Amino acid sequence: MSSDAVKKRKPKVVRNEAGTPETKRSRAEGDQLSAVSSHVEFRKVRLRQVQVTYPAGPHLIGQRKLFTAKNQDVRVYNEEVELEVRDPQQDYMLYKDTCAALAKLMEEIQELKAGGAKVGSVEIEERRTQCSVHFITLKKLNRLAHMRLKKGRDQTHEAKQRVDVLHLQLQNLLYEVMHLQKEIGKCLEFRSQHEEIELVSEEEFFQEAPAEISRPHVTRDDQHQLTLARLDWELEQRKRLAEQYKMSLARKEKIQKAIEQKREYLSSLQPGLQNIMQASLPVQEYLAIPFEHMQKQAEVARHLPPPLYVLLVQAGAYGQACDKNLSVSISGDVDEAKALSRPPEDSQDDESDSDAEEEQQNTKRRRATLGVQLDDKRKEMLRRHPLSLCVDLKCKDGSVLHLFFYYLMNLNILTVKTKVSTTTDLSGAVSAGELLNSESLLNCLYASDHGKETPNPANRYQFDKVGITTFGDYVSDLGHPFVWVQKLGGLQFSSGGAQSGLTGSALSASHMERTMKLLRGRLQARLALHKQFSSLEHSIIPVSSECQHLFPAKVVSGLVRWTTMSYQEFTELGFVQHVLKAGLVHETDLFFMATVERGTARLRAAVVMNPRYPDVAPLFSLSLHWKGERSGRSDDNLQAMESEVNVFRSELQGPRPGLQLLTNQIQRLCVCLDVYLETESQVCDGSEGPKEFPREKMCLRTARGPSRLKPFKYNHPQGFFSHR
Repeated sequence: MSSDAVKKRKPKVVRNEAGTPETKRSRAEGDQLSAVSSHVEFRKVRLRQVQVTYPAGPHLIGQRKLFTAKNQDVRVYNEEVELEVRDPQQDYMLYKDTCAALAKLMEEIQELKAGGAKVGSVEIEERRTQCSVHFITLKKLNRLAHMRLKKGRDQTHEAKQRVDVLHLQLQNLLYEVMHLQKEIGKCLEFRSQHEEIELVSEEEFFQEAPAEISRPHVTRDDQHQLTLARLDWELEQRKRLAEQYKMSLARKEKIQKAIEQKREYLSSLQPGLQNIMQASLPVQEYLAIPFEHMQKQAEVARHLPPPLYVLLVQAGAYGQACDKNLSVSISGDVDEAKALSRPPEDSQDDESDSDAEEEQQNTKRRRATLGVQLDDKRKEMLRRHPLSLCVDLKCKDGSVLHLFFYYLMNLNILTVKTKVSTTTDLSGAVSAGELLNSESLLNCLYASDHGKETPNPANRYQFDKVGITTFGDYVSDLGHPFVWVQKLGGLQFSSGGAQSGLTGSALSASHMERTMKLLRGRLQARLALHKQFSSLEHSIIPVSSECQHLFPAKVVSGLVRWTTMSYQEFTELGFVQHVLKAGLVHETDLFFMATVERGTARLRAAVVMNPRYPDVAPLFSLSLHWKGERSGRSDDNLQAMESEVNVFRSELQGPRPGLQLLTNQIQRLCVCLDVYLETESQVCDGSEGPKEFPREKMCLRTARGPSRLKPFKYNHPQGFFSHR
């Protein structure tokens, strides 16, 4: 069959040039197939012939637009339509068969070439043509596979879109469920405002509410109706109270207007009252009622630190109630106290070891500068408040004890200084110089309270920062921080002793009365001692008429010398070592030496006087110079004489408060020396003739016992001496 015949039989195919890439690829393959069929006559391609009659206008075949004439014969080849009717499994088997046939043809061509056949021979060309047909079949199967893959992807994408739509709908439903659950929770948690209203109890409601509101026949069985009824009753009560409130406000306004009128009236009286106060100043001074002074002092007292204010109030109250001879006044710079808002705090940082090493390496000039800075820090730490208190205690003889109280702001302690004013001159007695000394006048007002160290434990750490070793170095300038001074100001610091638990005004009030009595007693005792020392220095032992019965009418031994001595001089005496070892002597005590003589006998008495005299009696240690030297440690009679003045001091106390105890002890010592010398000379001297110490005292027995003790006890009114 010739190629012309094939062309005549070739069907007419109408293609859309604007078709898909698959359509174009099919058209190219169709052209290639036509070219091959012109050489292979036995290969026939079956095409689907469709006889279609189209009207005028465009029509769709699959996805292509065809414009044809009326009654035109059209043949259409569409692989997409063919793909729907083909079985993928059969295509797979066709693919395997085609590959096997292609491999077989290749082997035959190889064998022909190996057998000597030429390249252009008929056998080789025939087999080559068959191979081309098989290649075309493989390409078609490849296209069909790609089309199936694309179709599967499209179907998968459509299914995924449907799943996404369903998932979105599920999320919307879940969100709506969550929103509804929140709304339900809000409804369940809703609290009505009536729950915040405090309603009266049900019993009180049924008792007080009228029947038209309470409705017991309904509300007792229905809790909701009961709540509504209680709310109605609450509303009625609040309306009634609101009316009462309005009436009260009206009365309040009337009262306020009346108060304003009276206040204006009182304000108009103030200038007149001030004129009256100024005119009454001479009357106040004459009647000793210083209203003006008290008013000014009250204004200044507002600027006192708390401890001084407590002391001012309590001392003033005690003076008004119990002691008219006590007065309190405020002194100092008021303007500086006003400017001082609060006590400055110690803001110095701790110095480290490295800082100390750097300071050691500085120059001398730098060290001097640091020393000046350290002095400034010390002054700032020991700074006193600008205001101070002065408490004056007056005695019946006209003498006054002035107590000046100061407050150290950074240390939070009180200190006191003293001064004594008398109506007479007290400069005559040399040995009484330490009695009224401001440094030792108040020593041991209470037992073991020497006032040398600060009672505040926190001050120890503050002193370490500025290099202060002991507070005693500054006592002369700042005053003594006695413990009783802190208690008068309401300050109490923790210590080893038991705490009372009181603070502030209560603590001050609990110690005020006893402390003031002790202060007045200390002043009276020191003034009495001053007078007695003046007489003792003139070898006169003053014995009052109330104490004359304690001694015989005639006392021959007499005091020839009375001097004072220091603690160092006292410790150097040989006959007082037993007293020192017993711990009965302290550096704060006063030390004196009394010399009593009779003829050739001389008795030396070392006297230790405690600051708390006369509550604590003086302590005597004796040494006798007569026919040798003897003391209380070597002579039993001298020891008995020490007992007469030290142990039996209650007999020598005299009238209360016992201010004549010292002079009575010295007088008793003179009497005991007379008894000792008169009885001792009678025993030792057996020769006849005049005696140095004639016997003038009447004794029942001159000696008793193995130690030959003398009768030192005087019996009044019989007038004889006996043993104890």
